[in-house]
Amino acid sequence: MRADRLVALVLLLRRRGRLTAAELARELEVSTRTVLRDIEALSAAGVPVYAERGRHGGFALLPGFRAELAGLNHDEAVALLVAGSGRGEQVYGLGSALASAMRKVVDALPEGHRATADHAARRLLIDPETDLLSRRLVTEELPGATMAEVRRAVLAGHRLRIHYAAEGRAPRWRTVDPIGLVTVRDRGYLLATRSGADRTYRLSRVLAAEELPEPAQRPDRVDLDRIWRERCARFLSGDQLSVLVRVDPQRREELLGTALAVRAEEPDADGWLRLEVTFQDARHAEWALWQLGTDAEALAPPSLRARLRERATAIAARYGAPH
Repeated sequence: MRADRLVALVLLLRRRGRLTAAELARELEVSTRTVLRDIEALSAAGVPVYAERGRHGGFALLPGFRAELAGLNHDEAVALLVAGSGRGEQVYGLGSALASAMRKVVDALPEGHRATADHAARRLLIDPETDLLSRRLVTEELPGATMAEVRRAVLAGHRLRIHYAAEGRAPRWRTVDPIGLVTVRDRGYLLATRSGADRTYRLSRVLAAEELPEPAQRPDRVDLDRIWRERCARFLSGDQLSVLVRVDPQRREELLGTALAVRAEEPDADGWLRLEVTFQDARHAEWALWQLGTDAEALAPPSLRARLRERATAIAARYGAPH
């Protein structure tokens, strides 16, 4: 909407000072011609924006043109700015909205808090794109239009049609009653019911979505944390494979990154950790433990130990005899 863009333009000039039309166009994701029209509209509305000519020219606001939010203290401002540095907004398609909100927060801070809060937030980082082992953390993303339809239906309490590709099945349309959205390790899920039965849909598998006009059949109040815990418990009580494993503490996080869940954990006598974890199936468990090499040992079930032993024997036979 143009009104939102005009507000964003003013906030950019307040925070960063003089900016060229090209710089404003990049920030607002519009053309320079649109920026120039917006500048004219602001001037006509009485906003004191002026142009400076020359090599280092651009557009700026007269000093002192701002509104302060005195009720936001330093720690509150830092908390908001740091929270905005995470990647959860990408899952729900709210990246541009978050950027706009952060500009408004920073602009509304009292003059004495603005610089210190911004500098403090730069010292704190949440969920970088790679970990210490240089493994890139992949965030699942949906097309903006699809995510917008899902988000609108969830927040408005309307029914939703989704073109969903379940694992190993052909995509098909389903009509659901959305309950809420959950993000876990940068993976997004839609919690819903279909024909009264609980359903959980992976957002990355939603190929298209359509918000319907009729109201969703769902309670007015919702406890997403409780619902998620209950669905996780039901999921883990299914046919997954439970594995008892010893692992070097330095590889613990890598193991947990591939397992579905941890049921028990305790230190072992030699400083290693003994864990009971679940995997999707035997093939999943074999693959995950093979990645850890000699830094992990499967203790049970015996069938998994046998599969790993057979794989190790085959590798040793391939490389054992020198040429």
